[in-house]
Amino acid sequence: MVDLSAITRPVGRLVATAQNGLEVLRYGGLETGAVPSPFQIVQSVPMYRLRRYFPPDARPGAKPAGPPVLMVHPMMMSADMWDVTREEGAVGILHRAGLDPWVIDFGSPDKVEGGMQRNLADHVVALSEAIDTVKEVAGHDVHLAGYSQGGMFCYQTAAYRRSRDLASIIAFGAPVDTLAALPLNLPAGLAVGAADFMADHVFSRIDIPGWLARTGFQMLDPIKTAQARVEFLMQLHDREALLPREQQRRFLASEGWIAWSGPAISELLKQFIAHNRMMTGGFAIHGQLVTLSDITCPVLAVVGEVDDIGQPPSVRGIKRAAPQADVYEYLLRAGHFGLVVGSKASQQTWPTVAGWVKWLEGGGDMPDGVEPMALQAQEHIESGVSLTSRVAHGATAATEMAFGVARSAAGALVSANKSARSLAVETARTLPRLARLGQISDHTRISLGRIMSEQVRGAPDGEFLLYDGRVHTYEAVDRRINNVVRGLIEVGVRQGTRVGVLMETRPSALVAIAALSRLGAVAVLMPPDVDLATAARLGAVSEIIADPTHLEAARTLPMRVLVLGGGDTRDLHVPDDADVVDMEQIDPDQVALPGWYRPNPGLARDLAFIAFSSVGGDLVARQITNYRWALSAFGTASAANLGRTDTVYCLTPLHHQSGLLVSLGGAVVGGTRIALSRELRPDRFVQEIRQYGVSVVSYTWAMLREIIDDPSFRLAGGHPVRLFIGSGMPTGLWKRVVEIFEPAHVVEFFATPDGQAVLANVSGAKIGSKGRALPGGGQVELAAYDPDYDLILEDDRGFVRRAAANEVGVLLARPRGPVDPTASVKRGVFAPADTWVSSEYLFRRDEDGDYWLVDNRGSVIHTPRGPVYATPISDAVGCIGAVDVAVTYGIEAGGRQLAVTALALCPGGSIPTAELTETLCHLPVGNPPDIVHVVSDIELSASYRPLISPLRAAGVPRPSRRNSWYLDTDTNSYKRLTVAVRAELTGGPDDAPAQNDSQLQPRAQQ
Repeated sequence: MVDLSAITRPVGRLVATAQNGLEVLRYGGLETGAVPSPFQIVQSVPMYRLRRYFPPDARPGAKPAGPPVLMVHPMMMSADMWDVTREEGAVGILHRAGLDPWVIDFGSPDKVEGGMQRNLADHVVALSEAIDTVKEVAGHDVHLAGYSQGGMFCYQTAAYRRSRDLASIIAFGAPVDTLAALPLNLPAGLAVGAADFMADHVFSRIDIPGWLARTGFQMLDPIKTAQARVEFLMQLHDREALLPREQQRRFLASEGWIAWSGPAISELLKQFIAHNRMMTGGFAIHGQLVTLSDITCPVLAVVGEVDDIGQPPSVRGIKRAAPQADVYEYLLRAGHFGLVVGSKASQQTWPTVAGWVKWLEGGGDMPDGVEPMALQAQEHIESGVSLTSRVAHGATAATEMAFGVARSAAGALVSANKSARSLAVETARTLPRLARLGQISDHTRISLGRIMSEQVRGAPDGEFLLYDGRVHTYEAVDRRINNVVRGLIEVGVRQGTRVGVLMETRPSALVAIAALSRLGAVAVLMPPDVDLATAARLGAVSEIIADPTHLEAARTLPMRVLVLGGGDTRDLHVPDDADVVDMEQIDPDQVALPGWYRPNPGLARDLAFIAFSSVGGDLVARQITNYRWALSAFGTASAANLGRTDTVYCLTPLHHQSGLLVSLGGAVVGGTRIALSRELRPDRFVQEIRQYGVSVVSYTWAMLREIIDDPSFRLAGGHPVRLFIGSGMPTGLWKRVVEIFEPAHVVEFFATPDGQAVLANVSGAKIGSKGRALPGGGQVELAAYDPDYDLILEDDRGFVRRAAANEVGVLLARPRGPVDPTASVKRGVFAPADTWVSSEYLFRRDEDGDYWLVDNRGSVIHTPRGPVYATPISDAVGCIGAVDVAVTYGIEAGGRQLAVTALALCPGGSIPTAELTETLCHLPVGNPPDIVHVVSDIELSASYRPLISPLRAAGVPRPSRRNSWYLDTDTNSYKRLTVAVRAELTGGPDDAPAQNDSQLQPRAQQ
């Protein structure tokens, strides 16, 4: 008998396949009969529509709505993703759990007027406005939930609002540390360059249509996409099997994708991939600088174990980026889309989210699987979810052993190539700068104004100046500079005119300095805390630019005052007959440029700036040519490897040489952002480095001591700083800075006043070393030196002898560019007719070729025991853990010189005598001091240099029970200083009583 089912079954299957296939071809999918969840539009504006799902019954006695959850979709995906299936979708599950689901719908930008011009900031501001509406309508703080880039919006908006009105953040597969692990396991170095290029040259011109967004998403996991299509075709005959997943399939295949505006993509690539500003901070929302460290509400990060887009290391970056928030995670073995849509999402994700909200609202226990997130390593390992992992998860064919082997091999390959990539990136930045520096001659046109113009042409929309929480682009700053140039021309300033600049560190001061450079005039940088009349005389100032704060001080000088800054509506309150010009009242558009004006005319040999320093209590003018500025600027940018991803935090005033040459110069040449600080404020330091995303901090001398010794200083969680750059940092402070700000390190510079010799400790490995000659700068040598006779030593042929390793020598520099007329010029030094400039500084060079400062030639302390050099002593005792700052100086007593070292201790610090002996009796060069004593504090100058004169004026230290010692030359060890010993050292009776040790407590404890 014939089995008819053997014939009818294949035929029926074929017919069902044809019918279902025809329906898919005609309608895009199978008709499921599902209806969307009900919602009402609470707010509708061009940027978004705000939906409230399952709106509560407004009749009296109706059950009130639960805590509101506002859900945020990524830009390329439709807001309907939260309601793909009514029974298993997010809004339905949350509603059944007793919550109040809301959804922000940004719509499809290609269907809205001006939509394709939207940027990321527009979305953040819109979401912030939606939060205000939800809070007002629901009367309850909002739980903010976002998927993928929607989660990034949630973080950014919470930071923008400083968590105001937010009960918590729930982020699903939302990358934070984007460079920790990239899709397709792309190397971070490659991704940064590609993202910058695409942002500047591709997406600044085009947008992404919806079909391309869908294709790109599917190509991130092509195996899974192909597998899903094959499974759909294989089951096309079985309608009942397909229907439960049909809405999800249609959403991913076609209906769920919307266009993506070019400006938004460009900003995403530049700020959050190339510059990784979610981690470092300092991203701009409509000009306001924002940092995730301002998030204080609880955070739940849902992590996909096999998520290739929001990879686990990247998602977990929120723990370090938001140190003030309580951060939790929920780990789910799912891919990117499976976190929020599908069976695992309906069974695990959304019940967990509901439990999280109830737990925070005090209505239940913490959901199972939710755990506090551990702090992961900061270093970018670039391993993430590897290709082998995606293959194993998608095809479910690879064994765990094969997966582990493949991952280990990939990790080894990454480690082997990481240093090579870093070196290639650094070389690509550094070599062009050094090559350009080497090509500069006396007649080369180069100046601050010229480099600024080059940066504007290269990146007009690039962020440059950060101040008071706002960001200004290169184009905006350059436009302001040109306007000020026109104002200066209007009041009669010409090329070569010396103009005093008396201003606090603010944008208008930077603009004034750059405008004078562009005009070809000389900016005389006048410190507000010196004798202004003397500074004006030494700088040969003909007129002065001042801000409103220093107007009255400037008016004491017999010259015209040009007032700049403070806006054009302020009242200067000056008499009508006062010789004061309000520059803000000059309309630059009405100024006709004269025929002689050429922008940026300055040559390398031309005088560009005059700065001031104090030598022996006297004010000294330091002339800075354009070449001298360029040498420091290009050298800083090269030594610190500055690039567009960096932000330089300028703590030093712009009138200080370090602020002008290192901070501003390095930032302009490096194309980095520069953040100006009004003043050194320990209570704002941590907040500002996070708000601005500071990667490089500039300093002078003991400046950072004011930060880390302040009782209010707290550094909880991560920080963006990678470098501290400056000069003169004491060794003890150096050690504490690198310990506190690990893994950041210090790049210490040394430059002679005339700029002929510049050294840099680039690696930071040898604390206290000045490093080596800056590449691209002048050649330096050490001339052997006899300290007893203060002579440079010669060899048998009459030439200067080069100092041997660890021998004290005078630092000589082969001059480049103009030589200061007061410089000590030597000829016929190492060869006939050669020319060298003596720096008058003493150094030693160790076996590796690194230079260590010993002393100034005129400051060597000549004791009966031999020469005593101040710097090696201060460096050595500074490395004792209890020592905060140390200085060494000479005192005349009993007809001879005594070498004295003064120590300021850290809070709670004390020094054992044995440690002092061990430290000082093994100096690399020179002799130890006669007396060591502890002081309550060491005064600092305006530039934070430790002052010796107040200590020297106090005379020979008095004895104390625990805080003063003398060198016993018989035993070569230190012992307690007594009244009798002090009398012997001073050569007479001691009339000074013993000092009370309670008066010598560290300043932080007094």
